[in-house]
Order: sequence, then structure tokens, then C-alpha cells
Amino acid sequence: MPNQCRIEILTFPGGQLLDVAGPLQVFATANDLAHLAGRPLPYETAVVAAEGRVVTSSKLELGAAPLPEPTAPLHTLVVAGGYGVNAACRDASLVAWVRQRAAAAQRVASVCSGAFLLAAAGLLDGRRAVTHWGRCAEFAAMFPSVRLDPDPIYIRDGDVWTSAGVTAGIDLALALVEVDLGREPALAIARQLVVFLKRPGGQAQFSAALTLQEKDERFDRLHGWIVENLRGNLSLETLAGQANMSLRSFARHYRQATGRTPARAVEEIRIETARRLLEQGLSVAQAGRRCGFGSEETLRRAFLRRLGANPQAYRERFAG
Repeated sequence: MPNQCRIEILTFPGGQLLDVAGPLQVFATANDLAHLAGRPLPYETAVVAAEGRVVTSSKLELGAAPLPEPTAPLHTLVVAGGYGVNAACRDASLVAWVRQRAAAAQRVASVCSGAFLLAAAGLLDGRRAVTHWGRCAEFAAMFPSVRLDPDPIYIRDGDVWTSAGVTAGIDLALALVEVDLGREPALAIARQLVVFLKRPGGQAQFSAALTLQEKDERFDRLHGWIVENLRGNLSLETLAGQANMSLRSFARHYRQATGRTPARAVEEIRIETARRLLEQGLSVAQAGRRCGFGSEETLRRAFLRRLGANPQAYRERFAG
């Protein structure tokens, strides 16, 4: 790493504010902590745009530096996302600038739907990439040459990084800092920003419980109760009683509302909770007991069926 890395964050009209501010604050906090420790500042940051004033999708106006000469030395180019990215992808001069600027940079990254702009510039052809889960179908249709993986928080493919929706830009920036400065500085930044958990790139974008709640609000209370009672008896009869419905009526209405059987929903929530516990360093046996799997073998079979990996391998990869 050079004495000071120049980081440019590209935005555009209609960009997502947090896509810019989240990564920017990570790099700024790295500088703050270095200053307090009497060390040289590791980053020089700039928010850049084709226009000097940019109105974000939240209607907050940002002042931005003009686009630098595309061949000027650069360590990292970060492209923000937001619904304005569609218009940005149609701006031939901006797409050309991104392509040229990426060639001058040591690495390139995107936050959320910023991946659309990288793809429009041809920078993701043949690479693995991720974007916001809600726009994956659109992305796949527009850029079939990109190996889209809709699940992870972020993906690194060589010197090109992409991240999932909005707050995943913070996870991405922390990962970049970890590459530059090491694990301890990255964790110190996460603590300073009160980030609950510095999530590894292979984690899922969104939770099983949240996904279920998006389907139909009638069972939100039940899903919350399931999360609080994973070690208990979560049979169909128990769930129907908790929902104050007959067994037959509950099974029918639940599947209509969520697209899942109650048993599958319970397993998804248990697996998600087990993943979080394994990431926190608990043993496979401890995670299995806390989540109500009954035995390590039951947990192992569920992981293999849903994730294609056994829980011990998952723990070894992701435990902090």
C-alpha cells in the first residue's frame, strides 16, 4: 500500500446517499484513528461527479469535485448506486470515463446498483458480481456476460469488488481497509462506527425472517415468536395454536401468505440463526442446541441441503 491511497467515490443525480456516505465515513474514520494514534493518514478521499452539485435520491444535495483526468494515478475507484444509475448508464461520456478511470486505478468497486455502471463499462464481463437483491433479475437480463451471484454481501473477483444493497457498502469499505491496513484497524473502525458485526462477504444479503415478513404482515407476530423460541416445540400444531387458527386453516393460509410450508420457514430461520452463532465463534454443537436442531447431524443435514456446506466448514470460514 502506498503512503496515502487516493479513493474516489463516483456519484450522479439520483444516486443513493448512503452508498456515498457509508464507504466515505469508513475511510474518514480510518484517517481519524490514524491521526489520534500519531500515524500518517492512510487515505485521501474525494466525491466526484460529472456535475458540481448532485441531488441524491433522498433530495439532499452534495457538493462534488469534477471528474478527474481519467489517466491520473488512482488507488481505488468506488461507484455508488441508486435509481439514477439507469440514466448514468445511458450517459456515454460517463461510461467511457468509468472505463478509462478503472484502467488507471489499482482496484475498482461498486456499491449496490453501482454494479450496473461497472457492467455498462464492460468491467464485469466474465466476472462474479453482486448487486442489490431487488434488482438482480433486471441486472441478469441486461448483462448476461456477468456471473451474477445474488446472495453475498460483497464479492471480490481479482481487483474488482462489488457489493449488495446500500449498507453493504460499509461492509465492502471495511473489507477494503482490512486488505490495506490489516484486520485490527478494520475492526477498530467497525467498533468506532458501532457496526454490530463486520460481516464477511459470503454472508446472505437479507434475513430469512425479514424475507418472510415481506410476504404478508398477518404472520409477523408469529415469526417474531419463532425467533424467540427456536429451542422449543415448533410443530405445526404449536404454530397453529400460536396463530389462533385451526391446523388446516393455518397450513393453508400460511403457505398462501409466504410461499413456504411452516416447517420450511422454521428451518430457514433456524439455519439463519445458526449461521450467525457460528460466525460469532460458537461450536457446531452449541449452535445446534440453541437453534433447536436437536443434534449436530440434523444441523449438518440442514446446512448441506440449504447452503451446500457443512456447519464446521462454514464456521472455519466465517468465524470472527
